[in-house]
Amino acid sequence: MKIRILAIILSIYLVSSNVYASDEIYNPVKFSRNEVVFSNSSLAINVIDPTPQNNASGSIFPGGRGSNQLVIYTPSFGDRTNTNEYGTEAIVQNNIVTMISGANSFIPPDGIVISGHGKAKNWMNKNITVGTKAYIDKKTNTLNVYTTSESYMFEAENKINEAKEMMDYYKGKVSNYNIKNPNKHITEAQECLKKAKKDIEDQDHVKKYSKLAIEEANDAIISVLPYMPNELKGVWIRPTETTQSQIVSTLNKMKDIGIDNVFLETFYHGKTIFPSKTMKEYGFIVQNEQFNTFDPLKIWIREAHKRDMKIHIWFQSFYVGNIPPANNAKSILAVNPEWGNKIKSEYLSKNPTSSKSEHNGYFLDPANPEVQDFLIKLLTEIITVYHPDGINLDYIRYPQSISKYETGSWGFTEFARKDFKDMYKTDPVKLTCEDSLWKDWENYRREQITKFVAKVGTLGRKNCVYISTVIFPDVEHALNTKQQDWRTWSKRDFVDGFTPLFLTYDPKMVSSMMSDVMKIKGGKTNIYAGIFVTFMGGTNEDLIRQIHETRKLKADGVILFDYAHTKGEYAETLSEGAFKPVKQQVKQPEKKKKKWFSFFKK
Repeated sequence: MKIRILAIILSIYLVSSNVYASDEIYNPVKFSRNEVVFSNSSLAINVIDPTPQNNASGSIFPGGRGSNQLVIYTPSFGDRTNTNEYGTEAIVQNNIVTMISGANSFIPPDGIVISGHGKAKNWMNKNITVGTKAYIDKKTNTLNVYTTSESYMFEAENKINEAKEMMDYYKGKVSNYNIKNPNKHITEAQECLKKAKKDIEDQDHVKKYSKLAIEEANDAIISVLPYMPNELKGVWIRPTETTQSQIVSTLNKMKDIGIDNVFLETFYHGKTIFPSKTMKEYGFIVQNEQFNTFDPLKIWIREAHKRDMKIHIWFQSFYVGNIPPANNAKSILAVNPEWGNKIKSEYLSKNPTSSKSEHNGYFLDPANPEVQDFLIKLLTEIITVYHPDGINLDYIRYPQSISKYETGSWGFTEFARKDFKDMYKTDPVKLTCEDSLWKDWENYRREQITKFVAKVGTLGRKNCVYISTVIFPDVEHALNTKQQDWRTWSKRDFVDGFTPLFLTYDPKMVSSMMSDVMKIKGGKTNIYAGIFVTFMGGTNEDLIRQIHETRKLKADGVILFDYAHTKGEYAETLSEGAFKPVKQQVKQPEKKKKKWFSFFKK
């Protein structure tokens, strides 16, 4: 009885402390005596802890965040924001931004997450950084942010400590680790920070030296990672090259960065980049019109192999693009509309359903054996004709369910309904989430995907081709909203590797999600972290942090999404150690100086 009472008291305390912690954001604005405010800005909040009831315009989007909205998430919302990669987020604790994230951020029990999309994202990128102070005005429902002298010093100190921890990690694990460059930047950053603190009342002085300290700390983080020779260094790319010389140029640039594995988008939006006999046989568009004049796949593979680089076929399995089938008579769903996936609310429609929360994209029905036969034939053609190094299955899932309720889920096609009814004597359209057969309906759909993965796995082993799959790392989220049962694929050894998508620039989030995957997967399945930092516009330091986290967890490598965004400063950062060994400067032997009296000896 006493234990029960103590448990109740503890739960009440925890609830009340969480409420208090999340309410701290409403505290009046406070600055220390010598603190200088450099800039401040305000923006109206659209909603706090969104629901379909209080934010109808965002209800179809992940996390309930709508277009151009500024949303606040408190611990009352849950553990994570559940948002997608098209925004930016800031973690706030004690009214201070402690981390800039990107998507599906952890909501701290003692703080909040600020999340922005579109115009709100742009405002956040301009006005919020690590160290920014944030407050909510309850009366006006606005978010007020301030960049102060303490903001700069907070960021500088955090980054200096971070660089030192990373350097210490490699000092103990990598032989011949060269600490000279990062150590130099850390020392410079510390000196600048001392100068900033020396005359705290001089606004220009504080701003100048705090910024210099941050810049030096950033350079320390960028230079701290050593080259790891046995780590896969990959990139996803949607090809735009239309000549052999352009392909060669792109591969050379990739090689210069240090990329050794190219994940080449080969079947996407229902079209192939090469002239396909399979597509022709089915009466579909034979080749993506962009590449009609030649066969790019043959050149990509040939030229990559010349450079000791591997090509994996990035393959959009059940996704066929967002152009309505009626607009193209030879598209897959125009020729075979019965192959299209359907949401329950539109099961009577004769037309395929588009996924509103996924750019109005159209999907194929995994339950239809004709769909699976077609995709296996297409993959067989690619493997036997072009001999790639690997197949990377993407969109290996159902469309995203808008909610866990039956009205928002997919798979209600004529074929699947009849097939399920033959087995269970019930049309799934008549089921609700409360019915005992609902779990059987979920398992039925998951098994359709799993059967296809098993077929591709067999095809890969038969032809000695590496098979990997793009997965969503949150296994429960993958199961419940996308019917993606990757745990089973791994346990049954259907695949060789996973390329989980980490749609964030928060290294802690990457570490947590990757740890979850490693605990669940089978022992033979490799892990290659799918990093989205460059696509999402994160900093160079964010990119280095995430690679560092994957190494700490002993990942088999990283794949960047995507090449179009991994250029300029990102490319330079990667080639400064993380992806390429830093060339050691060869010390030139000193020329012997002639003695002044040597002339007289002649």
